[in-house]
Amino acid sequence: MKIKINLLDQYILQQLIVLFIGSVGLLASVGVALGTISDLTYKISEYNLPLLVAVQIFCLKIPEYTTYALPIALLLTSLLVYGRLNNNLELIAFYSSGISIYSIVAPAIFFSLSITVTTFLLNEFIVPPANYQVAQLESNFVPKTNLYRQKKDIFYPEYQVIANGNSKLVRLYYAQQFDGNRFKKIIILNWGMSHLQKIIVAQQATWNQNQKAWQLRNGRIENIEPVEDTPQCNQGKGFVREQGNLAPRALACFDFVKVDFFSQKTLFLPPIFFEIASQATDPQKMSLRQALKYLKLIIKSNDEPKIRLFKVSIQQKLAFPFICFVFAMIGSGVGVKFNQINRGRGFSICVGIVFTYYLLGFIVGSLGIVGLVSPLVAGWLPNFLGWVIGGWLLYCSNH
Repeated sequence: MKIKINLLDQYILQQLIVLFIGSVGLLASVGVALGTISDLTYKISEYNLPLLVAVQIFCLKIPEYTTYALPIALLLTSLLVYGRLNNNLELIAFYSSGISIYSIVAPAIFFSLSITVTTFLLNEFIVPPANYQVAQLESNFVPKTNLYRQKKDIFYPEYQVIANGNSKLVRLYYAQQFDGNRFKKIIILNWGMSHLQKIIVAQQATWNQNQKAWQLRNGRIENIEPVEDTPQCNQGKGFVREQGNLAPRALACFDFVKVDFFSQKTLFLPPIFFEIASQATDPQKMSLRQALKYLKLIIKSNDEPKIRLFKVSIQQKLAFPFICFVFAMIGSGVGVKFNQINRGRGFSICVGIVFTYYLLGFIVGSLGIVGLVSPLVAGWLPNFLGWVIGGWLLYCSNH
């Protein structure tokens, strides 16, 4: 089935595409220059970063700044194109021919949908790998480069949902260091039904993918039994009962500890601690798929602030590409409603709209992270308000 594009749509699309390409190139170039050149110059002089590596880093940062430039360029393009049509009285000619404002704006809307898809694909498949490669390149020369993974003092509580809907702590993991493949100086606390059941301490721990098990080296396992099961305490030695509860006379009567030392040990525990440590911890540096995967891992930790952070970030990642659609509506709505919009005035209006939009997004996102609004509202409210404003402008222009 062939899609026929009339002459009016071709005329408007041609102007949109030409100006859009120039705007993207300009905004992306300015963004990369301001965001990376001074930083790379400092690292070249301070850390002897090779020039070839600096050029690679510069090129790898281009997709990120291009993604930021796409919606802003679309706003500026639609505003200037429709503002020029308005200034040249071409819109009046279209109206007199019986063409509605919605038909005139349709090319910008459809064009914005293609840019929305492009923005999503860049954010999902290009930008996260490129940023991680930048971090890897810098880590070879710049100390303390953030690879977005937690390397030291890694802590994770594992919960299990019980019958009444509540959650119960089953394991508590702690590792002093993680090098990407193995933990060093790891402690695992294992809870039973009502008490601490086992303490596992090891110098090293790795994950055996073939056996689906943990491989521990040079450690010990402390098996802990409740006080009622020890023969000495059952005979009434070392404890007294107060109001039906056990009260200690000696600390040793609380628990009976049996210690097993080992040089190598295989434990069939879930791999969740390795998965948590191997993933990036900054949701802004992840793709949508990575953020969803990490959210599934941390759900069992009952870490509500971190869970909320990832839920809000996921909604923002879903909403971000649709900024292109919102900005196209607002830009075209302003352009057709107000005349005498030249390039200088159009750029000023563009800056004001972008600043207001991102400020609102920051405020609502922060409210979502602290739990005052839902993640859905935190991610989509700025887009919703933008759609309402853009639709209202077009409606007013049509009437």
